[in-house]
Amino acid sequence: MRVLGLDVGDKTIGIAVSDELLITANGLLTIRRVGIRKDAGQVLDLIREYACGKVVIGLPKNLNGSDSIQTEKVYEFKTMLENKLKGSGMATVELEFHDERFTTKIAERVLIEADLSRKKRKKIIDKQAAVVILQSYLDGMRV
Repeated sequence: MRVLGLDVGDKTIGIAVSDELLITANGLLTIRRVGIRKDAGQVLDLIREYACGKVVIGLPKNLNGSDSIQTEKVYEFKTMLENKLKGSGMATVELEFHDERFTTKIAERVLIEADLSRKKRKKIIDKQAAVVILQSYLDGMRV
């Protein structure tokens, strides 16, 4: 079983997938958002393709822990994905939130240290943020 990690934004969804041993997170791709139904459908296809038993969704909270406008949008996306999973007979796939505060900053720092240009960083920052979210989740499982 693998775990899929999502960094859900307004314009894109960064996606990462774990290895089968649940040790490492690897960047998969970035989906350009076109509509919540189609976006959830694309994620559903990836869940099938990679035989994922769980999806970890980054939850963007404010620094004080309260919900933000983006938090509400992520809740809506999770609900849509749940409905798609139920409708496709995959209701056993677990959906779980994981705190994503600072993940974009961490991802950007990693990419800067890798000496990527600003233009290249912009193309892969969401995928890298999904890697940070998923890797943090996987590390927390082993504690």
